[in-house]
Amino acid sequence: MKKIMTVTLNPAVDKTYTTQRLIAGNVNRMRTVMKIAGGKGVNVTKILRQYGFEVAATGFLGGYSGRFIGEELEKCGADDRFVYVSGETRSNMNILADDGYVTEILEPGPVITPGEREEFLAQYDEQLAECGLVILSGSVAQGLETDIYAKLTERAEKASVPVYLDSSGESLKYGMRAKPQMIKPNQRELEYLMGRRLPTREEIIESAELFREQGIAQVVVSMGSRGLLSVSEDGVLFARAEGIKPVNTVGCGDSVVASYAMSYMMGEDSEQAIIRACAVSAANATTLVSADIPLETAEELMNKMILERIR
Repeated sequence: MKKIMTVTLNPAVDKTYTTQRLIAGNVNRMRTVMKIAGGKGVNVTKILRQYGFEVAATGFLGGYSGRFIGEELEKCGADDRFVYVSGETRSNMNILADDGYVTEILEPGPVITPGEREEFLAQYDEQLAECGLVILSGSVAQGLETDIYAKLTERAEKASVPVYLDSSGESLKYGMRAKPQMIKPNQRELEYLMGRRLPTREEIIESAELFREQGIAQVVVSMGSRGLLSVSEDGVLFARAEGIKPVNTVGCGDSVVASYAMSYMMGEDSEQAIIRACAVSAANATTLVSADIPLETAEELMNKMILERIR
């Protein structure tokens, strides 16, 4: 089986804090702090490695934070193909309060130079020959063009390698123009693409079908605790988990992407794929550490998923 390539253009060291309550404008003392290698593509990498898939992880890393992420990826057995840059990889803060609120504080990250960009593109093209799937995840680092995801998708297409895209805002909007095989917006990101609110499930489905008509083979929409929606040539499927008490929802969307990648590589059908993705995502939510899937919990949840074939 070929490797899966994950691309993280703006990774981060994620610091997760717990506190009783976060009050803006006040001194807030944290109860605990935990530091992990993060960024959407890094999260996908860690999940894929937990399930034993071979992963080539690439993107940009720099400084002390970058070295920390590289060491963590080495520990989990990923093939570190990152370009090491002159700037410092960012740090992000996830603050989990006892009242249920999750506050994220995200740094901008380093500015990528033209030379660093060219080195990355050369490595990316070289790795395509080894990979059966490319996953483009997260925000785009400063110094890179807004349509970088579209360019990476086009390069993969020329090498006959399918692409999954999970981003937001303009980088997702521009990336979609190259017609990746799958996109995975959440509801808010889909609303951004449509330029309006989508309060009903039917409106979400209609919007996903519109992008299908434009040439994207599959649109998967994560809807938080409401469930997971898939629109593809196999129809419209909806899955959700019941009775889950979430501890930390950071990384749930990345869990969906990683799971769909596994299903693609294993040749699973669309129903099995959405059940697995919903179960892995729900299992991720049950632990404090994002992208650290309790595998037994995920397997148990697969038998408890509620699946609906809408049409």
